[in-house]
Amino acid sequence: MTDIQRRLTDIQAQLPTDVKLVAVSKYHPAEAIEQAYISGARLFGESRAQELVVKHQVLAEDIEWHFIGHLQPNKVKYIAPFVSLIHAVDSLKLLREIDKQAHRCDRIIPCLLQLHVAEEETKFGLTLSECHELLSGGEWRDLHHVQIVGLMCMATNTDDENRIRHDFRMAYDFYRKVKQEFFNDTVAFRFRSWGMSGDFQIAIEEGSNMVRIGSSIFGDRSY
Repeated sequence: MTDIQRRLTDIQAQLPTDVKLVAVSKYHPAEAIEQAYISGARLFGESRAQELVVKHQVLAEDIEWHFIGHLQPNKVKYIAPFVSLIHAVDSLKLLREIDKQAHRCDRIIPCLLQLHVAEEETKFGLTLSECHELLSGGEWRDLHHVQIVGLMCMATNTDDENRIRHDFRMAYDFYRKVKQEFFNDTVAFRFRSWGMSGDFQIAIEEGSNMVRIGSSIFGDRSY
């Protein structure tokens, strides 16, 4: 068993059965992804469109590719034919472009709205009020080739567990609010993507059912 396989198996053993694992493979070569694939990983997260396209072309067809980084609208067309989930939709403009490109591919692309709950201003995402305004506006209901299936966020980059827990709890409370207000009859709206290598256990305690784990599986970035 390789180091990657050993670390992946250890992470898998720590996750409840209802929590999905996205193995964050960005910046790591196809060979590393193959090792994780052998040990059962099927959901992989990438953050650069061109890199994702190359990996999709050379790796197993049953991999579910998640785009987890900040996505520029002009890059959507490259991943629209095959991406399984886009995690970080932070504007109506981006949602419209995903709908446009999905329409061209005759697909419906699932998306998560990214919340900004962290202290750092540099992080992307919608504030809670901006996200609520986007949903209240209703235009998303007329976009027939995208489907909003949940929320995503990142906690403040800190060692303060209380702050991390606060961020995730804020996201979960907001998820429950918009679920009831906008998606009460939508079974597909169920994903809460928060938690990474350093904080996924706290995230799960605070309502996450999809964690994005990279360095604890693949080690340091290879380039």
